[in-house]
Amino acid sequence: MENLLDWGVNVVLWFQKFSPTFDLLFKCLTFLGNEEFFLLFLPIIYWCVDRRAGARLLFLFLFSAYINSAAKVLANQPRPFNYDLRVKKIVPAGGGGLPSGHTQSAVVLWGYLSYHFRKKRIWILAGILIIGTPLSRIYLGVHFPTDIFGGYVIGVLLLFLFIKVEPLVKKWLSQRRLIWQLGMAVCVPTILIRISPEGDPSCLIAGSTLMGFATGMVLERRWVRFSAGGIWWKRVLRYLLGIAVLFGLWIGLRLGFHNLEPISLFRVIRYTLVGLWSGLGSPWIFTRLNLADTEQRNPSIFN
Repeated sequence: MENLLDWGVNVVLWFQKFSPTFDLLFKCLTFLGNEEFFLLFLPIIYWCVDRRAGARLLFLFLFSAYINSAAKVLANQPRPFNYDLRVKKIVPAGGGGLPSGHTQSAVVLWGYLSYHFRKKRIWILAGILIIGTPLSRIYLGVHFPTDIFGGYVIGVLLLFLFIKVEPLVKKWLSQRRLIWQLGMAVCVPTILIRISPEGDPSCLIAGSTLMGFATGMVLERRWVRFSAGGIWWKRVLRYLLGIAVLFGLWIGLRLGFHNLEPISLFRVIRYTLVGLWSGLGSPWIFTRLNLADTEQRNPSIFN
């Protein structure tokens, strides 16, 4: 293993020969795998482009984030700047390095969008980002090439399994009563949180957001049934309103819960509320302000 990591350090050092010339480019690429980017981008699909695709993408992304965080704790592999002091840490990074979360997220996010929309320009963009984002992590000194490979493998497997299994799960859930759907929305994320390995709060964050969003989506299909379509200025206004409240919750609750114990409990509350706003609160507000239309009633609330 050490020989593999030594080889990885040499690869990282070769890339860093071009620093600081390409620092800005690779910092921009790596931002596309940060939490702030996902908070800004994922709601666009759900609120303003295609509600069904957005909901599926959010479920896939959050489950992928959970798997990645758990795998990092279990693998417990150092990052290049921890392993060899010659490596420059150009951006902050904490926790284990294997598998690369940026790589895995790029595969599931852009891979799913390419699969769903099937448009040439999205395929081209996806190809660039699925290659460019992982390369940025090597250049910036925060991942070994083996971390990138691990992210690719897990990302592709999760994307493939989701595409195959999701229709079956959707069909089964759509035939269940509301109490069943709500029970699954709460119980499955709760179990994931309870069994997550200690040492990285990211599992708890992903599980809590999943619980809030899943619960919100079930209730939204029952009570609201908003449509992500509409004229362009209504889409823009609903996004600006929704994202303002979302970031208000995300930042405000972090400040409000600062130093409160137990930290894990307040982190669960914070991210559950962020997910609940995304799945239920914002669609309800959009329809009440006439920024979104409502869809015709359908026996299957997951359509």
